[in-house]
Amino acid sequence: MFYWWSKDKTDLQKLQKRYCRLIKNAYNLAIKDKEKSDLLHEEANKILTEIKKMEHRA
Repeated sequence: MFYWWSKDKTDLQKLQKRYCRLIKNAYNLAIKDKEKSDLLHEEANKILTEIKKMEHRA
């Protein structure tokens, strides 16, 4: 039996993954519900600013 040991992700990597997931969901939801898509997009933009701050500090 194989065990996959996953390396702990950094906070930056976690935020990047969350940002990508939100943008994809916002895109897919845009056709059905523009308001919910806009909310997801706003949340993704907040995360993007956090990512930029973290990259600037590094």
